[in-house]
Amino acid sequence: MSSAAPAPTTTAPAEREGLMTHRQILYVIFGLMAGMFLSALDQTIVGTSMRTIADDLDGLSLQAWVTTAYLIVSTISTPIYGKLSDIFGRRPLFLIAITIFLLGSIAAGFSESMYQLAIFRAIQGMGAGGLMALPLTIMGDILAPRERAKYQGYFLAVFGISSVIGPLVGGLFAGADQILFVTGWRWVFLINVPIGIVALFIVVRFLHIPGQKRRENVRIDWFGAAAVIVAAVPLLLVAEQGRTWGWSSPGAFACYAIGAVGIVAFVVIERSMGDDALIPLKLFRNPTFSMATVLGVLVGFGMFGALLTVPLYLQLVNGATPTESGFQMLPMIAGLMISSIVAGQLISRTGKYKIFPITGTAFMAAGFFWFTNLSFDKPYWFMMVGMLLVGLGLGQLMQTLTIASQNSVGARDIGVATSASTFFRQIGGTLGTAVLFSVLFSRIPQTIAAAFTDSSLQGRAQAALADQSVLTDPANAAILKLYQAAGSGDTSQVGGALDGNTSFLNTADRRLAAPFLDGFANAAVTVFWVALAVVLVAFALSFFLKATPLRQKSAIDEAADDARAVAADAALSAQAAAARTGSLVAPDTGAVGVVPADERRADERRGDESPRP
Repeated sequence: MSSAAPAPTTTAPAEREGLMTHRQILYVIFGLMAGMFLSALDQTIVGTSMRTIADDLDGLSLQAWVTTAYLIVSTISTPIYGKLSDIFGRRPLFLIAITIFLLGSIAAGFSESMYQLAIFRAIQGMGAGGLMALPLTIMGDILAPRERAKYQGYFLAVFGISSVIGPLVGGLFAGADQILFVTGWRWVFLINVPIGIVALFIVVRFLHIPGQKRRENVRIDWFGAAAVIVAAVPLLLVAEQGRTWGWSSPGAFACYAIGAVGIVAFVVIERSMGDDALIPLKLFRNPTFSMATVLGVLVGFGMFGALLTVPLYLQLVNGATPTESGFQMLPMIAGLMISSIVAGQLISRTGKYKIFPITGTAFMAAGFFWFTNLSFDKPYWFMMVGMLLVGLGLGQLMQTLTIASQNSVGARDIGVATSASTFFRQIGGTLGTAVLFSVLFSRIPQTIAAAFTDSSLQGRAQAALADQSVLTDPANAAILKLYQAAGSGDTSQVGGALDGNTSFLNTADRRLAAPFLDGFANAAVTVFWVALAVVLVAFALSFFLKATPLRQKSAIDEAADDARAVAADAALSAQAAAARTGSLVAPDTGAVGVVPADERRADERRGDESPRP
C-alpha cells in the first residue's frame, strides 16, 4: 500500500542559517569593540584638550557649545539607529555610523573656528549615537541573554581602557606644538581616522550576522523621529545651558514649552504608528522593560552627574592635572570591570539576575555615602575607597539592566528596546549633570563664605599673610587679590572665584588656598548627598524589578526557529488543502482522488471530516 509523498522539509537550511560558532561570535565582538572604542575614546580624549583648543580658536566662551552639540545629536540619534537597524539590518547601519563619525572627525580636525568645531562635533555625534547603541543590540542578536553577560565584560574593558588612555593621549596631543606638520590638538580628532579605518575593515570582514534580512512593508516613523527631536533637543539644551542662562529665563521657559509640546506630539504619533513606531509604546506595557528603563534613568542621573564631580575634586583640591586625574580614576574602572566579570559569570551559570540591580544600587549608595564625609584635607586613599564602591555598583548595573530590557521583548524588537534603554539612560545622565552641577556651583559661594568664618582656617591664613615671603611670591598674587577683596567686603568676587580660571589654587600657598578648597569640598558634599538620595530611590525600586527567566536562545536562533515553524505550518496547510480537494495522488495506481483506507482513517482521527470522493 502506497502513501502520499511527504512534504518537503526545510529544517537543515534553517538550522544552518540560525547558528553561529564561538569563533564567529568572537570575530563579531572584535568588530563591535573596534567601533565602540572610537566613541568611548572620543569622550575622554577631547575633554582633556578642550581648553587648549578653545584658546587656539579664540573661543573660550563657546567651548560649552562644542560639548552640547555632540551630546544632543548623539542622544537623539540613538533610538533612530535602533529602529532603522530593526528594519534594514544591523551591519549596514553600523557601517554608516562609523563612516559618519570618521567624516565628522576629519572635519573637526581642520576646524578654523569654534562655530565650525561645534557643527563638526554634531556630525561626530550623529555617528556616535550608532556606535554606542548598535553593539549592544548586535550582542542581543547573536547571544542568548544567559550567555550575553559573559561577553559584555569585553565592552566594559573598552570603556576602562579608553578612560585611562584618553586623558593621557589628549594631554600629549594638546601639549605638542606640531605632530607631522599638523597642530598638536588637531590630532585629538584625526587619531580617529586610522582607528576608524581598522574598525571599518574588521566590521566589513567579520561582522556577518546570519539570518538578518530587510523587513518588507514596514512604515518608517519619520514623524516620530521629528517629534523626538522637538522633544529632546530643547530639554537637553536647557539642561546644558540652564545654569548660564538662568533656569527661569525666557530662553529656558521657551525650551520647557517646546519640549512639552514635543513630548505630547511624540506620544500621539507613537500610539498611531503601533509596532512601526520609533519607540513602540507597547514596550512600556511590559513591567520588566518599564522598571529597567526607570532604573537606568536614575542610575544615569547619579552616575554621570556625581562622577563628574570626582575628577573636578581631584584636579582642583588635590592639584592633579587632567591626565593624572584620569589615572587616579582607576579604582572606579577596576571596580567596574571586576564586578562586571563576576556578575556576568554568575548570570551565565545560574540564569538569574534579579539580585544584581539590588546589590549594584546598594554599592553605589555606599560609595556616595562615603563621599559625603569628604573634606579638602582627606588623603587620596579616601577617594579610592569611594570610587571603588561606586565602580563595583556600576559594573553590576550597566550590563544587567540592558540584559533585562532585551530579554523582556521579542527578537524583532531587540534593536528598538536596546536603543530606547540607552536613550533614556543618556537622558538621565544629562539631567544629572545639569542638576548636580547647578547645585555645585550655586553652593560654592555660600560654602566659601562659610569657610572664611572658620576660625581654624583663618588662623592659618593669617599666619601665611604675616609671612613676607608669601606676600612677595608671584604664585600668590591672584589669591592675595581675593583676600584684599574679602577684607574690603566684596564677597561676590570671593564667592565667584571658582567659577572661572582656578589654576591659581594649585600654585598658591596651601594655607591661603584652604578656605577656597574647603568651600569646594563642602559644595561637592552637597552634590553627593543629592546623588545618594537618587540612588536610594533606585535601590528601593530595584526590589520591584520583575526578573523574567532568561531565554536560552539568541535572537537569530529564535528567528530561525520561527522561520522553520512557519515553513512547517505552510507545508502542513498545503498538504491538508490538497487532501480536502482530493488532489492526492496514489503512486501505485496513478489515479487521482483515490486515497488509501489507512490514510482516510488517519485523516478522520485528526478531525478532518471533509468528504472523500
